[in-house]
Amino acid sequence: MPSKKHTPEEIIGKLREAETVLAQGATAAEACRRIAVSEQTYYRWRKEYAGLKTDQVRRMKDL
Repeated sequence: MPSKKHTPEEIIGKLREAETVLAQGATAAEACRRIAVSEQTYYRWRKEYAGLKTDQVRRMKDL
């Protein structure tokens, strides 16, 4: 099964959705299932994109 390349905008949206699920008291594993990524991918994305807004991510990728 080929892997899907997510755009930075999609990643930010999925991270926001996961944070919402976590705030409701769910576990990280449940949040990852909800956004359809592995836990490893979630933590890698969180490390790279945490706290950034969409325009900041675009600017970072352009550099």
